[in-house]
Amino acid sequence: MTTQRDLWVFGYGSLMWRPGFECDEVRPAVLDGWHRDFCIYSRHWRGTPERPGLVLGLDAGGSCRGLAFRVPGARVQEVIDYLGERELIGYAYVACTLGVRFDDGRVVDAYTFVADTVHRHYAGSLPLERAAAIIMDAEGRAGLNRDYLINTIRHLEKDGFAEPGLHALLVEVERQTGIIEAGSGI
Repeated sequence: MTTQRDLWVFGYGSLMWRPGFECDEVRPAVLDGWHRDFCIYSRHWRGTPERPGLVLGLDAGGSCRGLAFRVPGARVQEVIDYLGERELIGYAYVACTLGVRFDDGRVVDAYTFVADTVHRHYAGSLPLERAAAIIMDAEGRAGLNRDYLINTIRHLEKDGFAEPGLHALLVEVERQTGIIEAGSGI
C-alpha cells in the first residue's frame, strides 16, 4: 500500500479566505517569480463573451505573498479534483507546482495556478485606465466585476496583503464608480 504525501497548495486570491477544502496547516508564504494581477478575462462569472471582465491570475515577474495550505495525503486527490473544477473551467490558468518560501526561510513545493499566456482569455498587463474601464463595464453570472475587484482588494488589504498596483486599480474603479472623488484618496 502506498501512502500519498501531503500537498501544499498556494493561494493568492479568493482561495486565501475561501479555500473550499480542509487542510491541516495554513502558513504565509512568498512565491518568487510571479505576481498577482488582474490579467485574466472572465467571460462567464464576472463578464460575458461580449463584455468580458477581469479576474486575478499569477503573471510572470516579481513576487507574490499569499497563503500555503497543507493538505493531508489521504485528501490530496480530492483537493486536486476540487481545485481543477474551481480554477480550470473556462479560464486561462495552468496548474503547476512551484517553490514557495515560508517566513523561516524553508522552501516547499506548492500546487498553484498561473496565467496561461497563450490562452485567448489572457489579458496580460493592461494600462490602469483600460483595466478599470473593463472592470466598470462588466457583469457576469456571479455579479458585477467591480464588486469582485473591490471585495478582493479590500479582503487582501484587511489581511495584510496590500499591493500598491492593485490598490491603484481599486482607487481608479472607485473614482469611476463615484465612491470617491478624483484625487481625494481613500
